[in-house]
Amino acid sequence: METYTTDDALTIMGFGKFQALVLAYAGMGWVAEAMEVMLLSFLGPVVREEWNVSPQDESLLSSVVFAGMLIGAFTWGFISDRYGRRTVLLLSTLLTSGLGFLSALSPNYLCLLALRFFVGIGVGSGHVFASWFLEFVPAGNRGTWMVIFSFFWTIGTVLEASLAWVVLSALSWRWLLALSALPCFILLPFFRITPESPRYLCAQNRMSDATAVLERMANANQAALPQGVLTYHGETKTDYITHTTPDPEDEQLIPIREKEHTVEDAICSKYGVIAAFRKLLSHNLLRSTLLLWFVFYASSFAYYGIALLTSQLSDVNRSCSSDLIFELQLKDGNLYKDTFITSLAEAPGLILSALLVDWFGRKATMCCLMFACCAFLGPLVLHQNELFTTTLLFGARACGTGGTTVLCLYAPEVYPTSVRSTGVGIATAIGKIGGVVCPLVAVGMLRSCHQMAAVLVFELVLLLAGVACILFPVETKGREMD
Repeated sequence: METYTTDDALTIMGFGKFQALVLAYAGMGWVAEAMEVMLLSFLGPVVREEWNVSPQDESLLSSVVFAGMLIGAFTWGFISDRYGRRTVLLLSTLLTSGLGFLSALSPNYLCLLALRFFVGIGVGSGHVFASWFLEFVPAGNRGTWMVIFSFFWTIGTVLEASLAWVVLSALSWRWLLALSALPCFILLPFFRITPESPRYLCAQNRMSDATAVLERMANANQAALPQGVLTYHGETKTDYITHTTPDPEDEQLIPIREKEHTVEDAICSKYGVIAAFRKLLSHNLLRSTLLLWFVFYASSFAYYGIALLTSQLSDVNRSCSSDLIFELQLKDGNLYKDTFITSLAEAPGLILSALLVDWFGRKATMCCLMFACCAFLGPLVLHQNELFTTTLLFGARACGTGGTTVLCLYAPEVYPTSVRSTGVGIATAIGKIGGVVCPLVAVGMLRSCHQMAAVLVFELVLLLAGVACILFPVETKGREMD
């Protein structure tokens, strides 16, 4: 009997209306995450002014959100691999939207901190939205569609900056919090029609459910499924046993790997996180896992660092002795302008990565963009004029964004379906540590007028990240995700 895999079906059906709807839903999830993260740039200063909190307490507001995202990234990844992608899509959306709206009603600062921490946990599910989308995309153009998907993040940052400009000028920060939760609320009515990932269903040996999803996809795309029966090859090539005794037609070919996977699922169900960690740190995945952890950390460290340098470095060049240069100037609109500029600077990086990723390969594209980002930051070890500084930071932001986008594509492709969300979730969580550490290192050095030292730290981190990309053991361009 003929058989086919999920990748075979996706390749034959191509990217059509069904995947476009999945892209819209997952993309709105990333818009929501980007808005909640960008919100931190505007929320701290206005809350500090209203409740007279200290600068340390103001920075704590961002730290608790990142701490929540760190916890959420790991937790949602594990839940996704054990209970399904749709479970995470629903629970994280309910948590983010509900507590995001409630935080607008916070009576005091401590209550606001607690609620924003839980919003951070909800927002930590962003990588599950990305992995869920990628599991519906044919291997041949997966890189291009991941880059297109990443544009939703840029849309979210620009939308939040626009919203803040209007709302904070006319209303208050409470309205900004409430309106920023709207994208998650928009997702809820459409949850009923969201499909479960056929790859996840295959990994759980729910072959009939996976076939039903693929049939639904074929109808939407006006295409036909391959001839035969859907099978799951797991992480190794499937061997088949041919029965000599009379059996029903559908049982004449039995995938050995599928039987083994059933036993593996029972073990994973019993030991949970321990089994997932053992698999991620197994001989086949150890090198990829450790390198991904470091590159995610470095990318996050560099991304938030470049955004920080964009808004502060020119001021440091003018007056390093005054602490006032580090205050965010809401009244004159500089914060809004900087946010718009840095957000729009991501578009060239996304376009560049889209052109290279499916032609040049994942590893080479990441490596080149990391080194290019490093090169753009190099001249900033010395004081430069404002125009040249802005130009260099634009180039660095574009390359950093492009490299991070390809990394977010590469990680789900490396891991097998059974631990994909857990593996990417842990790597994303480690990346959030870089986001927390970066302001402490960069701001501390800049306030001490150590611009050269601060830039050299970023240079070293990016250089090592580029080398780590070279050392990745596999190239995933065009490779099946199963």
